[in-house]
Amino acid sequence: MPARKPASPVPKIAALLERLARLGRAGRFRNGLNPAQGDALNYLAVANRYSRNPSALADFLGSTRGTVSQTLIALERKGLIVRQTDPRDRRAIALELTREGRALLESGDETAVERAARGISGANQAVLAGLLAEVLAEAQRQNAFRTFGMCGTCIHFQRDGSGKVAGGPHRCGLTSEALSDSDSLLICREHTTPKAA
Repeated sequence: MPARKPASPVPKIAALLERLARLGRAGRFRNGLNPAQGDALNYLAVANRYSRNPSALADFLGSTRGTVSQTLIALERKGLIVRQTDPRDRRAIALELTREGRALLESGDETAVERAARGISGANQAVLAGLLAEVLAEAQRQNAFRTFGMCGTCIHFQRDGSGKVAGGPHRCGLTSEALSDSDSLLICREHTTPKAA
């Protein structure tokens, strides 16, 4: 009798990730926000100046422009964000968190999934974070989704490439604009992952 081939763990991995995502979202109805509104605020808190707009938010969330528009209207009514004319392109809209929006994020409680992740060893936390990042990167690659990575990890990031110009010391090779150290830690919709050596 031929040996049976072991079952692939892939369906179990996908099911576990989906279950964790559902548990995480179920606990995110708090502070008068639904999960989509919380996701939008969290995104705006870490997005760079090129990526704080309705279109980038929709791409990041994998949502429709209409759904994002409704989310933004609700957040504006609650006084958590403001829409402004983008200073670089007067036709575009820039989204900014208000002081109240930032305060709400800073006062947020951990989700059930965050608390559970804290319950595993630090070494396993690092391994799990790396594996999940790898799964996400592969899903983005296979589906031609934008990566929205940190500026400092982008192929266009030029460390100390701006000299002593205001806003430096770094530079974005795509836009030719100066980037500060804090800019390099924000996520960008134009992020391009460097090719592996």
